[in-house]
Amino acid sequence: MEHLLCWEATETMEHLFLFCPVARALWDLSGLEFLGQGLPRHTFPLFLRRVMGLIHRPELFMALAAILWRIWRSRNWVVFEGKQFGIEALMRQFHQQYEEWVNLPIDRVGTPHRQTICPGAPSADLSVVCCWDGATRRGASSAGGMVLMNGTREVLLARGIQFPGLVDPMVIELLTLREAINWCLGLGIH
Repeated sequence: MEHLLCWEATETMEHLFLFCPVARALWDLSGLEFLGQGLPRHTFPLFLRRVMGLIHRPELFMALAAILWRIWRSRNWVVFEGKQFGIEALMRQFHQQYEEWVNLPIDRVGTPHRQTICPGAPSADLSVVCCWDGATRRGASSAGGMVLMNGTREVLLARGIQFPGLVDPMVIELLTLREAINWCLGLGIH
């Protein structure tokens, strides 16, 4: 299938998110480092690993997620609704999405626990698993959560969060990740 944003190539994940002229223009205008630099054209999983390596920097991680989300949404508008747009409109939508995600008040998603778990335990022996549920059911309260486990996968601590009124899965996922990071920092895990 031809890529419908630029009509230049077969649509692949790499082309859609990294190498399409529309995507590259968005990356260039965003001022963010282009994480696809030096990657072969069929390595989207490597790109995602680079993005996930930035999860400890929530604002940068959200900016990258907002770019990817805007590209995906724009592609779907063209494919399913026949809408056309310019790069300036796409850039405005990216900025609006990013500001919305970054500026969500912390009290909408709960207060991180302030307790120490396993004092002195190396962070490498601990892992945190995040999940969300219910974000696609209109009118339903969405929930997110995280579980802290030790090296033997024993659950040490769990935390749930409610997201009343939010239904956008990407927003719920990002908020859950942000809260998991804050939760780990509050627990002294780095």
